[in-house]
Amino acid sequence: MIIGIPKEILKGEKRVAATPQTVKKMVQDGHKVYVEKNAGVDSFYLDNEYVEAGAAILDDVSELFEKAEVVLKVKEPQLNSKLGKHEIDMMRKNAILITFLHPANHANHEMVLMLKDKGITSFTLDGIPRISRAQAMDALSSMSTCAGYKSVMIAANNLPKFMPMIGSAIGMIRPSNIFVVGCGVAGLRAIATAKGLGAQVYACDIRPDAVEQAKSLGARIVELDIPREVALSKDGKHANSLPKEYLIKEREQIKDAVKNADIIILSALIFGKEAQILVTEEMVKTMKPGSYIVDISIDQGGNCELTKPAEVIEIDGVKIDGTKNLPGMIPASSTYMFSENVYNFFKYLVKDDKLNLDYSDEIISSTIVTHDNKILHEGTKEAMRG
Repeated sequence: MIIGIPKEILKGEKRVAATPQTVKKMVQDGHKVYVEKNAGVDSFYLDNEYVEAGAAILDDVSELFEKAEVVLKVKEPQLNSKLGKHEIDMMRKNAILITFLHPANHANHEMVLMLKDKGITSFTLDGIPRISRAQAMDALSSMSTCAGYKSVMIAANNLPKFMPMIGSAIGMIRPSNIFVVGCGVAGLRAIATAKGLGAQVYACDIRPDAVEQAKSLGARIVELDIPREVALSKDGKHANSLPKEYLIKEREQIKDAVKNADIIILSALIFGKEAQILVTEEMVKTMKPGSYIVDISIDQGGNCELTKPAEVIEIDGVKIDGTKNLPGMIPASSTYMFSENVYNFFKYLVKDDKLNLDYSDEIISSTIVTHDNKILHEGTKEAMRG
């Protein structure tokens, strides 16, 4: 098959969907690979390295999209302001797209409809199920590791006080309080990073197993009284969207931790669906001036009522960070991890140069978004109906 690797055009995005190492593997598998000029330069992969791996370099991204049967990207398709064309409009009809689409997010619904209308078969990497045979494809976990780490580093850098307990000539200075909401991969990495910086860490999650993992990293747990049958999916693997009465209850149970936090890391995601609002405007206004919120879940709508996508805003002295590409801020590590995940997923999808569309396969059914001019992603359809 003919594979295209364009340079990412989202502002601040430094990652790329393939490294010379993964390109070499794709070429060895019998595929032809086109890479846009300088696509990897911001993550420290140079054009000559891609050429040595067997790729062809193209200056014109329009030509790349025209040629590519398969497009591998990091972020969802965007409007290319330099060309005045949307990336979807430049793709071939019936092309295959593999990237992070976050299709349940209302902000991405117009883009999903464009994919449907163009007849593109699209797969979203945030839909990879957390099962053992999909572990090597799990780009969401890889990028969540990066986001959890970077979120704490950004918050610490913007905090107007020390993170650790400090002994000084005027006595002991207390450590900062960090509250991590959602103890999945990103949340656990945030906890570990914050503990490493010497902060006092609090955490909560509606999943008992996640709570135990947070405890093992040294976090103090903010207890949530949510029944297991309400909190967890039927298979017990994922958190459910909470009914309104339990959502209100959770907000009530975390409001004191929010009020006392110097930093809040929000990473409570619902698999394949929009994130729920856990921190309201009223709760933000109880926080101390100088406090900092990083809403990791912004790609799926955000956990804070006030978060603005891709912006850092300030409300009554509290900063709320909606940066959408935290992993892109550590591009060398994140590109290395992401590209390997993408290669493993692509290799799983394509057998003998044919697309595997076995909808009984959990990996396929949970990642496919559009095909044959239809939207197939259940979380997206649910969000659109809502």
